[in-house]
Amino acid sequence: MSEETKEKKKELAKLKRQAVEIASQIHDIVEDTLWVDYVKMPDLSAQLVQAVEEANTYKTENGL
Repeated sequence: MSEETKEKKKELAKLKRQAVEIASQIHDIVEDTLWVDYVKMPDLSAQLVQAVEEANTYKTENGL
């Protein structure tokens, strides 16, 4: 595997991790503080959609 491919995979992993971190925040709200923090859900949901789209676009553009 070339160094360039390794770097691309590393960047994709970073983008995926960012999406998972947002999903984790949503999970924490649902599990622990839904009745208090439910107002954060629309913003977090939009962030999650954007993060997943960015990761998928990067993956497609780089042939991963």
